[in-house]
Amino acid sequence: QVQLVESGGGLVQAGGSLRLSCSAFGRTLSGDTLAWFRQAPGKEREFLAFISWRGVRTYSDSLKGRFTISRDNAKNTMYLQMNSLKPEDTAVYYCAATPQLRIPRTGDYWGQGTQVTVSS
Repeated sequence: QVQLVESGGGLVQAGGSLRLSCSAFGRTLSGDTLAWFRQAPGKEREFLAFISWRGVRTYSDSLKGRFTISRDNAKNTMYLQMNSLKPEDTAVYYCAATPQLRIPRTGDYWGQGTQVTVSS
């Protein structure tokens, strides 16, 4: 059984930083395209960033350079470094993986999410 498990969420003040982790169990991520998404209350799921198995990164324009996606294949883990956090970044953050070279979508491998709350 494949599991993606996010960690690192929590409560942080505006302007602060958090690093989210996503570890995989039952699957090796080294050949997968990995991505981060978020969903705020009452809003649709939002794509944030993805990283290909070669390390090519793509970000949502809305992030304006504040977030960085990375991966450590030796640890079977990927990360999302979030800086200059704003209250509007408050959401549940999800990681996802797919063996295809595309943005993960419903039906691929998804974590259960980790809550990030940014106070003003």
